[in-house]
Amino acid sequence: MSAMVKIDTLFRNLRLPDGTPSAIGVADGRIAAIGPGAGTDASAHAIDLDGALVLPGFVEGHVHLDTSFHGDTWRPYVPYAAGFNVRERVAIQHRNMAAAAPMAQRARNQLALCIANGATAMRSHVMVDAGVGLTSLQTVAAVRESCRDLIDVQLVAFPQSGILTCPGTAELLDAAFAHGANVIGGLDPASVDRDVRAHLDVVFGIAGKRGVPVDIHLHEPDTMGLFSIEEIAARTRALGMQGQVVISHAYALGDVPCDVARRTADLLAEAGVAIMTTAPGARAFPPVSMLRDAGVTVFGGNDNIRDSWSPYGDGDLLRRAMLIGYRSDLRTDADLAFAFDMVTSAGAKALGIEPYGLTVGAPADFVVLQAAHVAEAVVAVPKPRSVYKSGRCIARDGALLH
Repeated sequence: MSAMVKIDTLFRNLRLPDGTPSAIGVADGRIAAIGPGAGTDASAHAIDLDGALVLPGFVEGHVHLDTSFHGDTWRPYVPYAAGFNVRERVAIQHRNMAAAAPMAQRARNQLALCIANGATAMRSHVMVDAGVGLTSLQTVAAVRESCRDLIDVQLVAFPQSGILTCPGTAELLDAAFAHGANVIGGLDPASVDRDVRAHLDVVFGIAGKRGVPVDIHLHEPDTMGLFSIEEIAARTRALGMQGQVVISHAYALGDVPCDVARRTADLLAEAGVAIMTTAPGARAFPPVSMLRDAGVTVFGGNDNIRDSWSPYGDGDLLRRAMLIGYRSDLRTDADLAFAFDMVTSAGAKALGIEPYGLTVGAPADFVVLQAAHVAEAVVAVPKPRSVYKSGRCIARDGALLH
């Protein structure tokens, strides 16, 4: 910390993620000092955290603010007629949303839920297609603006109905960046659009034209999904977009033999393509430890929260870290720290958020709770919590304060 920086708020009597006793000094909403010597400015407003654990603000890497029914009337889950089918589920979703509360109200409900649980940054996918046009994006962008002092939100223009098979969608995706979108999305180029290269031509063409990152939903299984992954990685390398591309879900990596997954992990690491997983229920998912060991950025998100795809979801990224750890057999303290990293630092890296974390110069975004260290926090998922944004308490005991 520069000697010229005047600390305005001192958080003392706290423990850092590894359990080390410490203090944090905040100036103008950013962390100005960390450590026993942080509290040298006697004029700073002091807040005693009574030995609580302080964790960096959680990063919600993948969610859908436009489709959640959290806080609305309960909508029973409708099973698939004959196995997983994206188009069938989208049709069910359209029917449910037509009878739901206004989208702005539902999006605010879900944002409040996520923030109160500790999320201070988020990436939300929002439907853009010839059916809904840009209306959903405009609605969610307005909600984001109303909450900009509480959470940082990136919006993905998400073609959930496909691109090539939904005429007019490509043009709408391109136009989305004048209406609040930050990231260009894609969806199952082989199984939905039936033409991987043409689908990626649109997605990466818009990314290049608009100068934006890419985040592609990939539900495709086994070798079909593996082919799409290889094509996305090749396109990323060819265009020099390393570090700017995410494949969300990537179920295929959990379907193929270990040696094939390992070779693909090396390919992804070389291409700088990140993988997002939720560790979903009864479904194979990417081998997170293998990916991490290969050098792939692998991170987490809650995805569906009380919507047409799943009745589950509570917006708690600490619980998501626990679920990822449980399903991935992460047991040691170092393993549990990795699970936590997936909903914090790795998510921030994948989303291009910097500076981030409990480090001098980063925004003073953090979560305060009772646990001895990160490992215990991941397995215990403790509540209540206090959530701070730019050094200001914005949520406590599960409710927003502002």
